Amino acid sequence: MKTKTVLTLADVNTILDAAQQEAEANGWAVTIAVADDGGHLLGLRRLDGAPAMTPGIATEKARSAALGARETQLFEEMINGGRDAFLSVPMQGLLSGGVPVLVDGQMAGTVGVSGVKPDQDVQIAKAGIAAIG
Repeated sequence: MKTKTVLTLADVNTILDAAQQEAEANGWAVTIAVADDGGHLLGLRRLDGAPAMTPGIATEKARSAALGARETQLFEEMINGGRDAFLSVPMQGLLSGGVPVLVDGQMAGTVGVSGVKPDQDVQIAKAGIAAIG
């Protein structure tokens, strides 16, 4: 039998807190979503001023990162590189900003961020993940 690492509620809150701190330090109004390794939402934080569409997008980015087991930036790059057929996959968050949470090389969950430029979304997600080591 295999043992797997999962995110606890404390981990989710630590990720959300650190990601929020990164966003606020830069003056960015975003939504941050944390999901388990199956893409199921564990926590969501919409910062003041974040557009109404960002919770759905952040959630789908986290879900897509889980289902695809990689950063969603790779999906966006594939599509922008001409692989239009990838648009038919059953995922909606194919934009940069979904990042897996890896523990000992295994995915324990994901973080999705929406509200600013793609590289800034990724920066916020990775700051959250770094807070849990």
